[in-house]
Amino acid sequence: MEHMRVPLVDLTRQYAQVRPEVLEAIVRVCDRQQFILGAEVEQFEQALSARLGVNAAIGVSSGSDALLLALMALEAGPGDEVITTAFSFFATAGAIARLGARPVFVDVDDSYNLDPAAVGAAITRRTRAIIAVHLFGLCADMDPILAAARAAGVPVIEDAAQAIDATYAGRPAGRLGDIGCFSFFPSKNLGAFGDAGLVTTDDPALARRIRLLRTHGAETKYHHQLVGGNFRLDALQAAVLHAKLPYLSAWTSRRRERAQRYTRLFEASGLSSAIALPVEPCRRRHVYHQYVVRTDQRDALRAHLAARGVETAVYYPVPLHLQECFAPLGYGPGDFPRAEDAARTTLALPMYPELTDNEQEYVVDAVAHFSTECATL
Repeated sequence: MEHMRVPLVDLTRQYAQVRPEVLEAIVRVCDRQQFILGAEVEQFEQALSARLGVNAAIGVSSGSDALLLALMALEAGPGDEVITTAFSFFATAGAIARLGARPVFVDVDDSYNLDPAAVGAAITRRTRAIIAVHLFGLCADMDPILAAARAAGVPVIEDAAQAIDATYAGRPAGRLGDIGCFSFFPSKNLGAFGDAGLVTTDDPALARRIRLLRTHGAETKYHHQLVGGNFRLDALQAAVLHAKLPYLSAWTSRRRERAQRYTRLFEASGLSSAIALPVEPCRRRHVYHQYVVRTDQRDALRAHLAARGVETAVYYPVPLHLQECFAPLGYGPGDFPRAEDAARTTLALPMYPELTDNEQEYVVDAVAHFSTECATL
């Protein structure tokens, strides 16, 4: 097998497509010299509001700050509990803890998302909110989660940081719960040239509160109605994102096509019995922010692929309930076995719209070579 380097993601290929539009947008902002909020941010917000079908799309400084703002808007704080997954990026639980609320972790299902039955069982009179993460680009099973939440009068926040353009029963991520939170970190399916995020809601009162909170609680300068923070979206980032937005549908389609081709190649190689492939449950459209496989030999496979030039990533090697900073919560090994197993066995393979046929074949061949080696030991 001829050696090839296959990066986990290659943003230079995407930039080559959008370079003229992006540079024009950056020059426009530089010429105006208006860098904080303003027309560029408003136009991007309007475009996302229309695309997602929500009443309000509010540009913010990052996906992490989007989660923090959502919880601040719901007045989460000391004495409150917020239910969320044990298997996600740290920001999901970190936002809860930063406000003095208690993260209440539950286990995941086979899609790596919240187990709806576990969510319902975890609701108490102290539950302030539920954060449902749409992990790796696939929506959580939202109908039963929403039903349990509505029965208890608890709002639902969607952590859609990895799931722009994903759908559930024909509805887009970010329009399923009470508040949606998106990240535009550069490697996301729609990425900025730095940190950027978005909060969505159909509730006018929540939208107004979130807009206040992102500017230190002030609608009029120096007149503060709430204690907020500096969570504003830069005009440069909004302009870049707006320039890239017309490409998103094509990029989503290409990601899905690349993922389906990976699956066909793995099945044709006879590897699907040895390596668990991503699932796309009925009524959900996966946008494959990551193409994640799982195997009990994850670490050995990762080393084998690295030696052959294939870059991979582990999302996430330590589940949230076992993070050192959450030790005071009293969780321990074995509390959430599916999350712990996912942390031990999952591996993200190279995935981006510009991934070539040859690169995919090389990745699958390298995995097949590892499987053959293991079989002969």
